Amino acid sequence: MSTPGVESPLRRVAADFAESRLALVGLATLILILIVAIFAPFVSPQNPYNLAQLDIMDSKLPPGGQSMDGMTFWLGSDDQGRDMLSAIFYGLRISLGVGTLATVCALAIGLVVGLIAAWFGGWVETVIMRLVDLQLSFPSILIALVLLASLGQGIDKIIIALITVQWAYYTRTVRGAALVERNKEYIEAATSLALPTSRILFNHLLPNVLPPLIVIATVQVAHAIALEATLSFLGLGMPITSPSLGLLIANGFTHLMSGKYWISLYPGIALLVTIVSINLVGDQLRDVLNPRLQK
Repeated sequence: MSTPGVESPLRRVAADFAESRLALVGLATLILILIVAIFAPFVSPQNPYNLAQLDIMDSKLPPGGQSMDGMTFWLGSDDQGRDMLSAIFYGLRISLGVGTLATVCALAIGLVVGLIAAWFGGWVETVIMRLVDLQLSFPSILIALVLLASLGQGIDKIIIALITVQWAYYTRTVRGAALVERNKEYIEAATSLALPTSRILFNHLLPNVLPPLIVIATVQVAHAIALEATLSFLGLGMPITSPSLGLLIANGFTHLMSGKYWISLYPGIALLVTIVSINLVGDQLRDVLNPRLQK
């Protein structure tokens, strides 16, 4: 039961977040994109992954063109006869799903490894942090390219690659925050009570290192989506039968000079709007959850 006149933390965060109209626009756009992606099979005019619904005679139709059976392609069709609007909806579903799942898994791994490094210290911390430094010294795209060149194409392969390039960011952040929290009184009190190490780490220490991770995870989802799109554009990501936004852009790239701009343009706009909306939300969350900026 909340005390009258005392604002709850959740309500304060919501009020601070709403102070930025740009962030609200980003949040509304992101919610709309999520709804479209989740309910893509119900709102799409066509299932672009069902080869039985595709007709090569409907390929490369301009926006507003009609198929052989009378269906209108509002954003045109690609070289496979897929409706671009439906392909974008399904592509959003794959890109968001891959980016979110990879980020959640990388966050879980980084949390555990970072807490272990900060708590035990010594050679354990040295080994973990040198491994983190080694990975962060290489570009993410390079590591992902090497992994996918070895593992091959597939949604599971690209998720593994994205987890591999992301976990080090969370490990470094968690370790830094946990080192600060470890010397505080509540941790010393829990230690003096001889509580199990797992309980101290996950019940007491973990909740106090989560705020910076929320911001990083939000931005890293956008980074994962962009990285997956880049890998798919290069032909190392999703298979041609289940294209993400990056592969849709790649499919139309060869037709740009022939005037068939819509095959690459509209998936590119969808990818841009998705990444920008996630970053707008993440930037505002960073300011809202920063204790130094509290009023």
